[in-house]
Amino acid sequence: MYQTKTKTKVKTKTIFCVLCWCCLNYLAIKLAEKELLSMASKLLLTFAICRLIVTVGLTMDPTELLRLGVYGQLSVDPFDVQTASLDFGMLSRAEPWAVLHPASADDITRVVKAAYESEAHGFTISARGHGHSINGQAQTSNGVVIQMSGSRGRRLGSSTPAALRPHVYEKERYVDVWGGELWIDVLRSTLEHGLAPKSWTDYLYLSVGGTLSNAGISGQAFHQGPQITNVHELDVVTGKGELLTCSEEQNSGLFHAVLGGLGQFGIITRARISLEPAPKRVRWIRVLYSDFSTFTRDQEYLISLHELPASQKFDYVEGFVIVDEGLINNWRSSFFSPRNPVKITSLGTDGGVLYCLEITKNYDESTADTTDQEVESLLKKLNFIQSSVFTTDLLYVDFLDRVHKAELKLRSKGLWEVPHPWLNLFIPKSRIADFDKGVFKGILGNKTGGPILIYPMNKHKWDNRSSVVTPDEDVFYLVAFLRSALDNGEEMQSLEYLNHQNRQILKFCDEAGIKAKQYLPHYTTQE
Repeated sequence: MYQTKTKTKVKTKTIFCVLCWCCLNYLAIKLAEKELLSMASKLLLTFAICRLIVTVGLTMDPTELLRLGVYGQLSVDPFDVQTASLDFGMLSRAEPWAVLHPASADDITRVVKAAYESEAHGFTISARGHGHSINGQAQTSNGVVIQMSGSRGRRLGSSTPAALRPHVYEKERYVDVWGGELWIDVLRSTLEHGLAPKSWTDYLYLSVGGTLSNAGISGQAFHQGPQITNVHELDVVTGKGELLTCSEEQNSGLFHAVLGGLGQFGIITRARISLEPAPKRVRWIRVLYSDFSTFTRDQEYLISLHELPASQKFDYVEGFVIVDEGLINNWRSSFFSPRNPVKITSLGTDGGVLYCLEITKNYDESTADTTDQEVESLLKKLNFIQSSVFTTDLLYVDFLDRVHKAELKLRSKGLWEVPHPWLNLFIPKSRIADFDKGVFKGILGNKTGGPILIYPMNKHKWDNRSSVVTPDEDVFYLVAFLRSALDNGEEMQSLEYLNHQNRQILKFCDEAGIKAKQYLPHYTTQE
């Protein structure tokens, strides 16, 4: 029946598959209710492999997958496959044979080992967290995607496995988390103990393993370092399917290679993250500049205070570039009052470009009385446009989760699930003025298609033993073009236009000898 190509028998085959799937699913649930989990898993796995043979022509020996003995779920459900075939970038698409929802790290070791031993068959593995990569880094069209995030509790008949939940050690001030755990859930778990991780990303709905495979940066990195410098220990499944614990003292070569290693040295299944006492509230401040050199001088001054007591520095330093008047009041700048929108033309801009410095001060009940004085003292040393101070106070958790609120707004307008041709660059301090002139005031024109972040970091806060590549200067900048392509008929917002502009920016850096390094890179060759 599976060999035929006639329409009638193809239809029969499809009906047969659907009926079998429904019956086997029902039987598996009944087995699970009686705690016969191993039998239930094997039953569904058997049928999944049958479907793989029928639908994609699986070339490896099917019994290899049958012998794996995974306790999670190997899924060929169209929804799972469709989800795993796309990512946030929406720039590429690749459908896997199947999606594994692991019940534990052991499931991952079994599948990776099978892929390693089946190299002749071209069986590949890709680990996927929340799917926030841009260029298909978590996709595969010739193997299995391991769905690290959202997999807990997928095991038939069981609740969330206790071994995979965040485990906070209050006295030692660290937390052990599953590699697929989202940072928002790490935050919620640690706040129950009055603690929180030291270093963050701007968006918290990312997996721990995903950000640690890149670096994990935000406005705290200038004094806390990136997330990868705040890790005590990892459990990693290597490319040979070995589960190894690594740290500074144990398997240190693997430890440093995996951190920032773009997933090329193994899959992170557990991370031990450093914690600190969590503040209660945040004073969030934004000020505007019309002169780029003044803006960068003030940013660099603020990050130079990293060794001073907390009362004498800000806790977070970022910034962004505004070349489009509509952008200053957009989702990224959502706390500017809609009743009093900021007008670029009223601020005397340099070449039609404004620069916004974004800073915060953490505080709680014991320091609330002195926060105003500390903020005022620090602001007096800066040279921003005096009429452009915008301040708001909010809970610490609400500040950290600020981008998610913007996400919900964009989703409601159908503007979230669109192509995102993002470009993230590390630019050496010595060339940031040249980059401003050539890109912000040159290539971009007066439309950006989304936010452009820019802020400096101290290189000595990064461990040079990790796999991350940064410019060879004491201070370097992140410049992040976080743009969305829209199919609205406007050429400057089209995917083709934005991709071309990205290529122009990279070409400019190359020809000007700026020695920029890509962050969250997409490499197509091993070289």
